[in-house]
Amino acid sequence: MPDTLPVHVSRESLHSLEVPASYETTGTFDIRLINHAESLHVHVHLDDPLSEVARLDAGNHYVETESERYVRVTVDTDRLDGEDQLGKLKVATAYGSETRWVDVTVSEPEPEANNVAVDESLATPQPRTDDEASIPPVVPVLAVGGLALLLFAVAAVFLEGTAMWLGALVLAGGVLTASFFLLRD
Repeated sequence: MPDTLPVHVSRESLHSLEVPASYETTGTFDIRLINHAESLHVHVHLDDPLSEVARLDAGNHYVETESERYVRVTVDTDRLDGEDQLGKLKVATAYGSETRWVDVTVSEPEPEANNVAVDESLATPQPRTDDEASIPPVVPVLAVGGLALLLFAVAAVFLEGTAMWLGALVLAGGVLTASFFLLRD
């Protein structure tokens, strides 16, 4: 979840703005517009230096009475070139009569430590445990296949159908083929 920059609107008086003086981020963040009074429009703008690494989908945002709205600022940290990017974020209400500026610093994120230690022991086969070696894989196949063959045979006797006997033969061939491939490994 992205970081959040809180912006209080109309908390002290109608159209008043309360924003932090500065904000630091290492990636995409949300502007949380918190409206404490009547519905209104809030204009958000990135200055030129900040817009080199960040973008807004829209600049003008309608915030309903006593509600919140999140505005996403998408940051492309690949464009930082190893240095912090400094810029300003402008927040305005009442057609610009109330305006505040936030100094924004975009830094490169710390590299994630997702390293997996790999050594030569991974190349050697691991010995099987007693539980793995006790039941060969062919046993469950033969057990399930045998149960299915028994059901086919009972159905064929009671239903007296040639198709049932042919189905039983096909199933027996499948079980034998699966057993062959399991025993081969």
